[in-house]
Amino acid sequence: MESGDVVLSIFDSHVVLDNGIVMVTLSKPGGCVTDIQYGGIINLMETLNLESHRGYWDLNWNEPGGPLQSDLIQGREFSVVVETPDQVEVSFVRNWDSVSSPPTDIPLNIDIRYILLRGSSGFYAYAIYQRPSGFPDCDLVQTRMVFRLSKDKFQYMAIADDKQRVMAIEDDRSPGRCQKLAYPEAVLLTNPINPALKGQVDDKYQYSLDNKDGGVHGWISFDPMVGFWIIFPSHEFRNGGPTKQNLTLHAGPICLAMFHSGHYIGDNSCKFRNGEAWMKVLGPFYVHLNSSSEFVDPFLLWNDAKQQRLYEEQSWPYYFPASPNFLKKEERCSISGRFLVDDRFISTQIFPADSAYIGLAAPGEAGSWQKESKGYQFWTKTDQNGYFQIVNINAGEYNIYGWVPNVVGDYKNEIALQLSPGSSTDLGDLIYKPPRNGPTLWEIGIADRTALEFNVPDPIPKFINSLYINHPEKFRQYGLWERYADLYPENDLVYTVGISDYTKDWFFAHVTRKRNDGTYQGTTWQIKFQINTLIQIGFYTLFISIASPTRSILQVRCNDPKVEPPHFETPLIGQDNSVARHGIHGFYQLFMMQINPYWLVHGNNTLFLTQRVNTGPFNGILYDYIRLEEPDVPY
Repeated sequence: MESGDVVLSIFDSHVVLDNGIVMVTLSKPGGCVTDIQYGGIINLMETLNLESHRGYWDLNWNEPGGPLQSDLIQGREFSVVVETPDQVEVSFVRNWDSVSSPPTDIPLNIDIRYILLRGSSGFYAYAIYQRPSGFPDCDLVQTRMVFRLSKDKFQYMAIADDKQRVMAIEDDRSPGRCQKLAYPEAVLLTNPINPALKGQVDDKYQYSLDNKDGGVHGWISFDPMVGFWIIFPSHEFRNGGPTKQNLTLHAGPICLAMFHSGHYIGDNSCKFRNGEAWMKVLGPFYVHLNSSSEFVDPFLLWNDAKQQRLYEEQSWPYYFPASPNFLKKEERCSISGRFLVDDRFISTQIFPADSAYIGLAAPGEAGSWQKESKGYQFWTKTDQNGYFQIVNINAGEYNIYGWVPNVVGDYKNEIALQLSPGSSTDLGDLIYKPPRNGPTLWEIGIADRTALEFNVPDPIPKFINSLYINHPEKFRQYGLWERYADLYPENDLVYTVGISDYTKDWFFAHVTRKRNDGTYQGTTWQIKFQINTLIQIGFYTLFISIASPTRSILQVRCNDPKVEPPHFETPLIGQDNSVARHGIHGFYQLFMMQINPYWLVHGNNTLFLTQRVNTGPFNGILYDYIRLEEPDVPY
């Protein structure tokens, strides 16, 4: 053995991987991370926890129509996959069996793997989830890997350049140290161990990130100076595409590698029916460790972690995972092309889709990629001329999906692509013709699939998270839904086209109002506008682009607030919970309403928008953009 060799040691109940920089101990045959030694810390994990609750994989699932179940995954068979001086890969397998498996086990075969490389300041983890044909029906609701770090060491978190702070620990959320708020995840710290945190809100949803904006997050210990980071080299194996918001970390200290959840998009369970066969590789992701021999600005460790993320991204797909189910570079394929927009009311010429998102996901309806979870997704952004290239795609069948800034709706190619290993496909020009029926009479907001441009109010003073004071993401503050009743205590919002300013006069969330008796009432917003020349031929068209709905029914009435039935009504839409979870967007939807000119008048008109579901404070709609179009008729 030479210095720096990767050494594997196997004991009765543990397996140890050691490369001289980091030493990782795993339970055997369970496959949980019980001990990480690095940078002078004997164990980065929380030793007060059971070994099975330090670094572990878990999931939530249910039988069709049955209750939700939790499944902490424990391997039953251990094996060595690779053992060389340069690399060790170990496997912990739990196969499902109708006779011997306990009822809490999801009907999946699960193979959890860890890899340690020579010279690496960290380790890799991934899992292979597989259903042979004929397994029982079930719904996979959520799955992740969880790291519970030493609470005595790791109390400073970082998820972005401007999102770093000292955090509460799990003890601060216990009775006597906090006040429970509107849902279990949120508490007001009343007697925290760190007195500097007194009077602040702790809520894990305040640290969510879009897949497209994440890639690295973690914790820092100040004594000694050590960083623990989760790095995603790719998001192809995570559900919901680039705009899916995922949890990153929270008080504990806990660090999460989220692969699949319904947060911010509602029910997107992997529903397996009729013995469907399925397989997916989750990861690998990288656990990066860094340190300094003396106390330094924590931003230096954060910057190092960001640089490591770039290295991991450039190294993707990795060459070293031993599973044949993880496709190597030579087994993958690529596409290229140009994305264009054809909207003659924006431009007389077809124009490039500048900075548009375009990607591949499983065949489905336009926009279905937002909830797609069984397969892989591959996305990129176009350049200013609309050109794009997507590389390292797993072979298979896909639709092409996309959306364009300042343009409503979702693009989808009509014919699914069959991509073979090693292929390179030039798609030529892809032309998106967005929904459009006539020239714009007026519009509110920006078609960017978020409510960020609207009036996000200042937080309630007693419910502050200091991280988001004077921060561009002030929507992350707790309790903003209550500010609507503060600003509109009796009469609802009224917006006058041409006079009102949507950045100040359009509340970011169409929510309920709490009554004095503790119940809630639906609210009706008004849009007032003028029609100087009423066109009697054809229909006016109202486009309502929704950034996120939560258990809502939207009704629209023209000039008569009491007409029944309403001129337009959606079904019950949305399980996003984006308002409660401090997200400015969720599952995007676009609704189009034809307006009969007989409902309108020459001169002053009013649209009444009613969100009528009033079961609680979190029923509501985040609007993205609203546009009224005139009929397209020659004058």
